[in-house]
Amino acid sequence: MTDPAAPQGPATGPALADIVRATIADVLGTTPDDISDSTDLEADHGIDSLELMAIGAQLERALGVQIAPEDLMRAENVGHAIALLTERKAAR
Repeated sequence: MTDPAAPQGPATGPALADIVRATIADVLGTTPDDISDSTDLEADHGIDSLELMAIGAQLERALGVQIAPEDLMRAENVGHAIALLTERKAAR
């Protein structure tokens, strides 16, 4: 399996969404197929702050963008987090 935290090329659109889902699945010990845009990590998977920080750190490495923990905590669902990261990548 490919390391979701390995540095990637310029990820955008579906590729970025795939990286986000793979990273979340890796931290939660599930499969990317279990993670959809409407997945609420807290309600659906009982994610805690340490897991969220681990996801953020892996995504920072994989995408080459800085992510404030507060941004991920404010994300209503995975789709919202993907939109936030897409904006960050575009602003770089």
